[in-house]
Amino acid sequence: MTSKASHADIVMEVTQSTSAAAKSRVAASWHRSALKHMLNPDERRAPDRIEQKSLQSRVEALEKFMIVASPRLDALFSLVGQSGCAVFLTDTDGIILDQRLSDADALAFESWGLATGADWSEEKEGTNGIGTCLTEQRHVIIHQNEHFYTRNTGMSCIDAPIYGSNGQLVAALDLSSARADQTEAFNRLIAAQVAQTARAIEVANFRAAYASARIIVADSDDDAATLLAINENDLVIGATRKARRVFGLPRSGDLIARPAADILGREDGPTGFEKAEKAAVIRALARAGNNVSQAARQLGIGRATLYRRMKRLGLDDS
Repeated sequence: MTSKASHADIVMEVTQSTSAAAKSRVAASWHRSALKHMLNPDERRAPDRIEQKSLQSRVEALEKFMIVASPRLDALFSLVGQSGCAVFLTDTDGIILDQRLSDADALAFESWGLATGADWSEEKEGTNGIGTCLTEQRHVIIHQNEHFYTRNTGMSCIDAPIYGSNGQLVAALDLSSARADQTEAFNRLIAAQVAQTARAIEVANFRAAYASARIIVADSDDDAATLLAINENDLVIGATRKARRVFGLPRSGDLIARPAADILGREDGPTGFEKAEKAAVIRALARAGNNVSQAARQLGIGRATLYRRMKRLGLDDS
């Protein structure tokens, strides 16, 4: 009677296989972990942690972003904190900069190495939610034995990348659970909330970066907000990552200011973008029973801003 294969044996077998099963995204990450980063799945060392001075320097570099992100982390934790989950925010190197976890779970997550200053890059920790999310720049769910290291197979990680106002990757949002009874179905259920929180942070950060500009919002066919920042001269000076894709703008970096009419393709009538914006305002007003203050809260803008937008879109108080 043969003994059951260990996790490490399975990982190494997959990384050396050429079968279709070995070509999944998780297997690709295992492959990077073993062959590119030269990691051993049976390694038992604790995750690396940077010095406090270095951590403080990283936090200060992202201070404005973290101020914007903080209330959204609080809101996410309020939804999942009682389920044994913790919320973490990292920089692009996979260093945990901020966290939300209950006092009852603090020691457990500390023992897993999930704490501020810990390095959860794929280069250091192999396949894991934070590192793989940052490497592949996509939403990921790494459930228990999908982790590369055997010591990490007791946890589940759900992650989403966060992009800055210039379209460049700036952070990863991680929700982790070390509960043995965490199911893949539960992971999928809360993954949408993680993605929504990441997008909310992006939107709030974009608005803060262009606080003096007029922000044009369009409906989107996915969870990424499509926003353009337009200055007083009607020049587009900023765009979210999704807007950059929609309008064929550079994927990242500072934009060369261009007339909004050139980007939106304005002719005599309203553009599709403006129609979408008008429809979004009308829906918000309808849901609020034409209460402008309530509609403004739904849209995440001030009452005066909504009045100005209504006037520009040709919507009167009635």
